[in-house]
Amino acid sequence: MVKWTLYPLLCSLLVGCITVQETGNKKEFNRIDASEARIALGLSYLNDGQWQRARENLETALKYAPRYYRAQNAMAYYFQTVDENDAAESMYRKALRDSPKNGDVLNNYGVFLCSEQRYDDAIKAFEKAIKQPYYYLISASYENAGLCSLKKGDSSQAQFYFKKSLSHDPYRPKSILQLAQLEIESDNFKDARVMLFKFNKRYGYKADSLWLLIQLENQAGRLTEVDKYAVLLKEQFPDSQQYQKYLANEY
Repeated sequence: MVKWTLYPLLCSLLVGCITVQETGNKKEFNRIDASEARIALGLSYLNDGQWQRARENLETALKYAPRYYRAQNAMAYYFQTVDENDAAESMYRKALRDSPKNGDVLNNYGVFLCSEQRYDDAIKAFEKAIKQPYYYLISASYENAGLCSLKKGDSSQAQFYFKKSLSHDPYRPKSILQLAQLEIESDNFKDARVMLFKFNKRYGYKADSLWLLIQLENQAGRLTEVDKYAVLLKEQFPDSQQYQKYLANEY
């Protein structure tokens, strides 16, 4: 799944509060801080499946700061989540009119476009996000472009974008695994093996990485290694979908 950029909305969000500034006996209402607080509440309710409360808080966030890109992003994401795609696109377009050079808006709009199977437009949005000054989630946008390229059916383009993602963040886990999969499919077993060893050294064995190693060594004809990784998959992830696939000889 292509990732909608939650980083600026959730992962790096400190729950905001209403700020007051003393000016004599007068208190000044900070609309951005108030909007941030409502964004945090709205996304929390959305994550819990409480759609009505989510919408109420996100609409309030927009009421406090109608042209604030984070409130617009969050509202568009809400519309995506509840399958109101026309409303989501309308909100993204408004956000782009208000903040045409905002990388977060461009990235999230790209994710939306990719979900609508508008792959070329989506990749253009990711590329435009990457080019914006002061946009720091470059590796995420390259990864999103790679994932969208896979949905488009263009493995060569996907490989290019995953490599670009890793050039900006060498240990980005999804890009490593996706690129390793593409290297296996291209019979580049040495490169795939190096990438998977790098992944496992950093993150430990995961069901996905073990499954890729099983596929890799099977295609390379190293059946002893296949058995070794199958044992690890059974011991560490016996209930995983990957182990069930192994038992069904789907590799």
